[in-house]
Amino acid sequence: MTENPPRVDIRQPPLRAGHLLLALRAVVARELLKFSRQQGRLVAALVRPVLWLAVFAAGFRNVFGVAIVEPYDSYIPYDVYIAPGLVGMVLLFNGMQSSLGMVYDREMGMMRLLLTAPLPRPWLLFSKLVATALLSLLQAVVFVAVALLLGTELPWWGPQLPAVLLAAASAAVMLGALGLLLSVYIKQLENFAGTMNFVIFPMYFLSTALYPLWKLEESGARWIYEAARFNPFTHAVEWMRFALYGKDPGWAPWIVLGCAAVFFIVACAGYDPQRGFGGLTKRGGGP
Repeated sequence: MTENPPRVDIRQPPLRAGHLLLALRAVVARELLKFSRQQGRLVAALVRPVLWLAVFAAGFRNVFGVAIVEPYDSYIPYDVYIAPGLVGMVLLFNGMQSSLGMVYDREMGMMRLLLTAPLPRPWLLFSKLVATALLSLLQAVVFVAVALLLGTELPWWGPQLPAVLLAAASAAVMLGALGLLLSVYIKQLENFAGTMNFVIFPMYFLSTALYPLWKLEESGARWIYEAARFNPFTHAVEWMRFALYGKDPGWAPWIVLGCAAVFFIVACAGYDPQRGFGGLTKRGGGP
């Protein structure tokens, strides 16, 4: 009489918080290490906003003054007005840079290895998002320091500092989530430049980064005014701008956080091989 072999339980052990935090730390550390080795990346990220601040804003400093409207209590020079928008530019371009990194990792097979790890896929993508947001904030801090050296002083230090950091971090997360979402649709590195031209420049120029909404409405540019109103980047910039002066940003935080959640959820669905656009995860890593 033969005995049945003992049954072996091959079920995956339950995940613990320590496993999730370890994965988060590993992904963030990898992104920080990669950034530290790309010595020109920080310089490239700061060239655009510094040129806007040092050349464009300087030329219009006394010509393009901003009237006394919320959140300002007095007339301000143009460079002070556009500084939060230029911080948003730093966050926006790094979010798009992260999208390029995701596409590259997928082409090289690294993204497939990451997504097949025995961890929840949304958590792995959230870890990438945290790393992107952290790098964006670091670059934004460096830009603020450069702006101070150029003579543009922002009222960031004081009791409003936590609100400013919250607004900047939320904007970084929203734009990082947008980059994550775009990496679902950008199938090849060759398509990246064209796609970014249809995302970065409209999102930036159709916003309040360079001019207030009331000026758009006053000039009769109605369609630009409406586009800027519904642009989530507008609300990210306005949240940072109002936070600097300790004023109520209205609906801006809810719009920014809501867009961040929607972008991230759709991106997670796109990287799920059982749903949506899952075939993308198979590129660059075997058959």
